[in-house]
Amino acid sequence: MIKQDVQQLIECAIEARQQSYSPYSNFAVGAALLCEDGTIYKGCNIENASYGLTNCAERTAIFKAISEGHRKFKALAVVADTEGPCSPCGACRQVMKEFKIPTIIMANLKGNMEIVSIKDLLPFSFSDCDVMGK
Repeated sequence: MIKQDVQQLIECAIEARQQSYSPYSNFAVGAALLCEDGTIYKGCNIENASYGLTNCAERTAIFKAISEGHRKFKALAVVADTEGPCSPCGACRQVMKEFKIPTIIMANLKGNMEIVSIKDLLPFSFSDCDVMGK
């Protein structure tokens, strides 16, 4: 990843965070997904009174891209107002693995950032398991 792409994704994630619907937790999160063709999809977290129906920012961005026909991705940035870089939840990690998003940029509003691979975040993903004994 080049530095310019990383910064642009972080800025897009910060913009997306402004659209967060988080009246229950007051924890706004933004994400930005870079497709192989250069298209960027933004997403924010969208809460629901029934927490199980809440959707994270990362999955919002991914699902928007998938619904528009994109299947190849370069990187995803996630940003929140956290002490350190914002780390994706387990469900988001599994979705990132499913769609082979190789690079994850975790950041916060203070300018802290860490870039990791999906393998670093989810070393033993469901798709890596021998679930059928094959």
